[in-house]
Amino acid sequence: MIDEQTQAGQGQQGAHVTPEAPEAVSMHIQANEKEVQSTKSSPATLQERYAAFIVGLRDDPTESPDEMRKPTFIRELIAEIIGCFFLIFFGCGMNASATLFGATAGLFQVGIIWGLTVTFAIWTTASVSGAHINPAVTFALALFRPDGFPAWKILPYWAAQLVGCILGAAVVLLLMSTSLEAFEETKGIVRGELGSELSASFLSMYFPNPGFVSADANWSTEHVNAAGSFGCEVLGTAILMFAVCSFNDARNQMRLSPGAAAFGVGMTIMLNVCIFAALNQACYNPARDLGPRIVAYGAGWGDIAFPGPKGGWWTYTIGPLVGAPIGAAIHDFVLMRGL
Repeated sequence: MIDEQTQAGQGQQGAHVTPEAPEAVSMHIQANEKEVQSTKSSPATLQERYAAFIVGLRDDPTESPDEMRKPTFIRELIAEIIGCFFLIFFGCGMNASATLFGATAGLFQVGIIWGLTVTFAIWTTASVSGAHINPAVTFALALFRPDGFPAWKILPYWAAQLVGCILGAAVVLLLMSTSLEAFEETKGIVRGELGSELSASFLSMYFPNPGFVSADANWSTEHVNAAGSFGCEVLGTAILMFAVCSFNDARNQMRLSPGAAAFGVGMTIMLNVCIFAALNQACYNPARDLGPRIVAYGAGWGDIAFPGPKGGWWTYTIGPLVGAPIGAAIHDFVLMRGL
């Protein structure tokens, strides 16, 4: 019996594995972790390498609105340039189609397309810059929302907006150049002379709308003067800025999402165009007129662009800058004061 127990004990001792030292175990685990990390960080396939390369180019972006990092000021300006480019590319591009080809003609169609254009520009750039895409809106926000938009940003934003509108107008002019020449030849228009505002009107703006001037309708260039155009711009921009403030007010009981607010702004543009466009083409945005007007001046319209047939180019620049603060003031100090 003793011999059997001794042999059993010896057998158990022979089967026993001596445990490794804690330091050795730790080193083994770390080596395994490094191997796994190396496998993850070094994509095995060409597709995985390409995906990693693209993520690197995108500078490790976040994955949700709540996680998004605060954009730099330069990125804000880039967003304003892009938004204003879209505004003019689609808006003035549609104007060119309506003027040169008779497509999408009619104030309702034009209003819808301009409204959708504004909505598109807001949806694509608001996350970065707030999508002002309008110097008048920028000015009003600096006056009435100074905690969110400091005054020192005004001039850089204005410059970015103007650059975007110039680029958009230049691209539209390049795309339509051949058709524009054929249109002017057919209509007997000499670019830069009186009457050529009709061919220039898809870029810069005139009062009354050259497309509606007609002897048959007894509607001539004398029926709207600079004061009338200025009044249209003040009133139309005041309505626009009132809508911007209302749709984005956290107290609004409709509880509009940012996307719905953007659509509401586009709808406001549509309504304004339907009312005012026959009178003075409905601008409400200094950069929207000034940028394309600069392009028109350089493309041969000369005095028809600056100072314009009645010297009234300024109504589209000064009018919105007066109207936007009025609209914001009515919203803040009349409608919603104290609420």
